[in-house]
Amino acid sequence: MATPLLRPVARQSLSDAVFVQLRDQILSGALAPGSLLPAERVLCEELGVNRGAVREALRRLEQARLVSVRHGGSSRVLDFRTSAGMDLLVELLRSGAGELGAPVVRGIVEMRSALGPDVARLAAQRRAPDVPAALHAIVGAMRGAERDLTRLQPLSHAFWTELVAASGNLAYQLAFNTLREVYESSWELLRGILADELRDTDGFEALAGAVERGDALAAEACARRILRLGEQRLAGILSRIDARAAGAAQEEVR
Repeated sequence: MATPLLRPVARQSLSDAVFVQLRDQILSGALAPGSLLPAERVLCEELGVNRGAVREALRRLEQARLVSVRHGGSSRVLDFRTSAGMDLLVELLRSGAGELGAPVVRGIVEMRSALGPDVARLAAQRRAPDVPAALHAIVGAMRGAERDLTRLQPLSHAFWTELVAASGNLAYQLAFNTLREVYESSWELLRGILADELRDTDGFEALAGAVERGDALAAEACARRILRLGEQRLAGILSRIDARAAGAAQEEVR
């Protein structure tokens, strides 16, 4: 019996195409946690690909902790919310998995708001000698960008890159690497959400000054104020989206 929701893939990058189809169905819930994937032979027939492409796709799904593969046996779908790591954030944004979009973006922004202040505190506390000059130089470039978001966005990113490195915390650095990949994959989307934050050059200057003075508490507070701007703007955007959705639902009822 044919498995629903699968479709033959184009004869190019076969394992990538198989991986994307299965990944998106897992992330969207079409393939539910605990369910078994079709056998390799069935997947080959329904997708129109060879067994090597299917096996490579299953290997990648297992590495992403989206499925559990039993050698010589079946592959079971995992609940990615309890099994996967931070690297899945990139896949969630790329997959376009419907209702997951807004919560994923909100989660990314909220995570920045949680980690950023402590990163700033540690950077001020540890006072790496070359960091203050680098931060002030970036702020100077931000002031010269004349509130142009396309110029401010990479400068803000460079500022936080310096700050995270100065924190001396490897766990934060690795988490930031994942967030950076997510950020870069959604560059234009996040630009609008973070507009108020990107234009807060006074806030960035105050943060750079606190790091230079070694004032950990002030650096933490400055970072929190900056990042709160992005979080507040996102909350407003999502509130308007929810209001429109509620209005559309009421119209359907009528």
